Amino acid sequence: MQSITFYKYQGTGNDFIMIDGRIQEINLSNKNIQDFCNRRFGIGADGVIILKNHPTLDFEMDYYNADGSQSMCGNGGRCAVQFARHMGLLKNEFHFLAIDGEHLATIEENEWVHLKMKDVNGVKSINNDYELNTGSPHYIKLVAQLDNINVVKEGRAIRNSESYEQEGINVNFVQTINDTSIFVRTYERGVEDETLSCGTGVTAASLISAHNDRGFNRIEVETLGGKLAVEFDRISEEHFNNIWLCGPATFVYKGEKALA
Repeated sequence: MQSITFYKYQGTGNDFIMIDGRIQEINLSNKNIQDFCNRRFGIGADGVIILKNHPTLDFEMDYYNADGSQSMCGNGGRCAVQFARHMGLLKNEFHFLAIDGEHLATIEENEWVHLKMKDVNGVKSINNDYELNTGSPHYIKLVAQLDNINVVKEGRAIRNSESYEQEGINVNFVQTINDTSIFVRTYERGVEDETLSCGTGVTAASLISAHNDRGFNRIEVETLGGKLAVEFDRISEEHFNNIWLCGPATFVYKGEKALA
């Protein structure tokens, strides 16, 4: 029976199974991914990331949600950069390809990985809520007291509503702490549950929480899994560029998993 060497990484509690697919081609079925991510019968993770060769960039990142679907993952991208360095790409600046296009990332002296996200050129207002895409689609709901919210129940209801049932959407509940800090909890499509952190969701929540009318912003973000920061330039209410998701990315352990 074939087995695969894997590495477990986490970024503020958002955990991933990392596989180096640069030397040998890795083909996983949806069932393989679902089995790997199962927390009771498998390894357990929010997603699977396969590192692949790219002809001009440092690597390509294939990201799979726990259900086998694909999307961009901000925390996953940061973990992929740390994984690439641990696997021999000994540098502090990386250029790689993800499902939403090319990304730049740097590893700073405090070992935080700073990942440049795609520009955002549209924000949809829905009553008092917002919808935007930061590599994956996100629904932002501003709340006064996040501890009083049933994130799974309310997030699942929005994700499975008529507007989003087919394609799905990530649902973020955001509480303002002060002018430069927010607390975010996220119900993630593809995982179909609350995760301890969501990078693209934290990014989307921070853009909505911008404290300057124009110019540079830095938002400190609390998640259940730890602290992140998002830096960006606010061009207008709907346009943001130079967006960076910043936070830790940590190796957990290495193992072997048999392919059924």
